[in-house]
Amino acid sequence: MIRSMTGFGEAELEIEAGRLRLEVKTVNHRFLNANIKTPSGFDRFEKAMIDALKPWVSRGHVSAYLSLDRSAVAGQVEPSIDLEKAKGYQTALETLKRELDVPGEPDLEMLSRFSDIFRAPDRNQAVSVEEDDLLRLVDKAGSGVRAMREAEGLRLASDLDDRLRAIESRLDEVEQRAPERLSEQRTKLRRAVQELSAQLEVDEDRLAREIAYLAEKWDINEEIVRFRSHIDLFRSALSGDASEPVGKRLGFLVQEMLREANTVASKANDSKLAQASVAIKEEIERIREQVENVE
Repeated sequence: MIRSMTGFGEAELEIEAGRLRLEVKTVNHRFLNANIKTPSGFDRFEKAMIDALKPWVSRGHVSAYLSLDRSAVAGQVEPSIDLEKAKGYQTALETLKRELDVPGEPDLEMLSRFSDIFRAPDRNQAVSVEEDDLLRLVDKAGSGVRAMREAEGLRLASDLDDRLRAIESRLDEVEQRAPERLSEQRTKLRRAVQELSAQLEVDEDRLAREIAYLAEKWDINEEIVRFRSHIDLFRSALSGDASEPVGKRLGFLVQEMLREANTVASKANDSKLAQASVAIKEEIERIREQVENVE
């Protein structure tokens, strides 16, 4: 089983200061590249959080975002009141009424217009949180990422196997066509020699040597054997236990398959073989694009 490098996980934790929420997103990358953003006061946990993600994600670009919702805690959203300042405003209004002899009485509606009487809750106060609790939050989000990457991996594996079977079908065509090509070439050579020698008897020994030379020059049996071996190794990696990343190994096998396909194409000297080689290389390119997202 393989894992994709595309994944998402999330987790929440209630603490005294509010509700912590962690979101983790991963995309493909050659190595493990982790970046985490935390609220003020949580930066001291960043390294521990990244280390806690590593068992869940061994390769890929990881973006983690930790947020704290203080509104989830009752009473913390209520503003405080500066009573001394409010009393000062009330005294001032009463003085204005008395000195200026104006009608009306200072009331609550009038006092509420002085916004500096009210103070919003301090969102920057120190937050108390245990590192173990925070790391359990990371584990939960990391588990979600792993689950999604494995589900995506199953779909990737199915598509890759379809590509491999398409390649094998083309290799069967190549193996069947290769001896036919040689037989046709033998007939062409005999006809050409007869035409050049004015219908004289063909030197079969000489013709046999030419055919043997061409057979050696155009022989693709070794390439086919190696190609099928690469396919077997590729399938073995796809069906492994996913205990360790296989993306780099699959990438190497893709390069080797492309090498064999190019060699077969260079030895083709035949339109049908050339067409099969092009089709094989197209499938290899599709595999290469998919393998870039395998962990």
